[in-house]
Amino acid sequence: MYIVGILVALVVVVLAKGICIVPQSFNVIVERFGRYKETLQPGLNFITPFIDSKAYRVDLKEQLVDVPEQEVISHDNANVKVDAVAFFIVTNAERSVYEVKDVQLSIVNLILTNIRTVMGSMELDAMLSQRDIINEKLLHSVDTATQPWGVKITRIEIANITPPTDLIDSMNAQMKAERNKRAQILEAEGIRQAEILRAEGDKQSEILRAEGQKQSEILKAEARERAAAAEAKATELVSAAVRNGNKTAINYFIAQGYTKALQEIGSAENSKIVLMPLEASSLIGSVAGIGELFKEMKKPSDSPKAPKSKPAADPDDGWQYVSDDGTSQE
Repeated sequence: MYIVGILVALVVVVLAKGICIVPQSFNVIVERFGRYKETLQPGLNFITPFIDSKAYRVDLKEQLVDVPEQEVISHDNANVKVDAVAFFIVTNAERSVYEVKDVQLSIVNLILTNIRTVMGSMELDAMLSQRDIINEKLLHSVDTATQPWGVKITRIEIANITPPTDLIDSMNAQMKAERNKRAQILEAEGIRQAEILRAEGDKQSEILRAEGQKQSEILKAEARERAAAAEAKATELVSAAVRNGNKTAINYFIAQGYTKALQEIGSAENSKIVLMPLEASSLIGSVAGIGELFKEMKKPSDSPKAPKSKPAADPDDGWQYVSDDGTSQE
């Protein structure tokens, strides 16, 4: 019985030593007598008991490395504090074990060195505004250096860039001054644009006003020209009637003169009684004969007849007195 029990225990121990179950996303490094033999993949694996040993268990998932804060002097001698984070995955388990002693510590120190190199060659303003460029440069440099270790750097991010307190105050003052400057520039530009638009409006207004005056003068000149043409035509017709011996035409000119004279006399404010010769009563007959003159001009006969004139008043009667109400007194 004791021998059977010993044999069963020995079989159990041999099976425990010879069976290796590897979880997903892990690799197991197997060594034989202290020398690398193979890498076990996830799943059920068998090894030689008491000869092979499971030396290392390597995690293949993406891992995070926190880069501690450090001081960096920029190109313009600004002392800033910088910290970062990095992500990496193991692509070759045996290299990550045998090519480097501590993967995470090595990556952290490598990132710290490259941060000083990359950011130390930049000015402070570039540091604060070009984080994407810094991250890209760091990723390229560190990933190239870690390839022999069987490690792939997937991402490096600058978490914080902290300048000194006095430098932050100076930057805030500079930013405030810059904003005030831009506000004043925008205000001046707005005033300038308003003045330009106002000047353009005045210019257009003057142009339109001048165009309106020009059109008005043209229309007035055309009206005077038409009036002059009509007057010339009337004078021509009357002159033709005079040449043909029509006395009514002569009476037209006389009546026109008398009419204008009476209009000027009657328009005076101090005119109460107007004295005029008795012969002026023939003005009525002359005015009445104007209509007959134009009727004769419209007739097709070659020799127009002179209109009958009203007999003039008796010249021996003396003067006629015409009052403001239009009645005459002898």
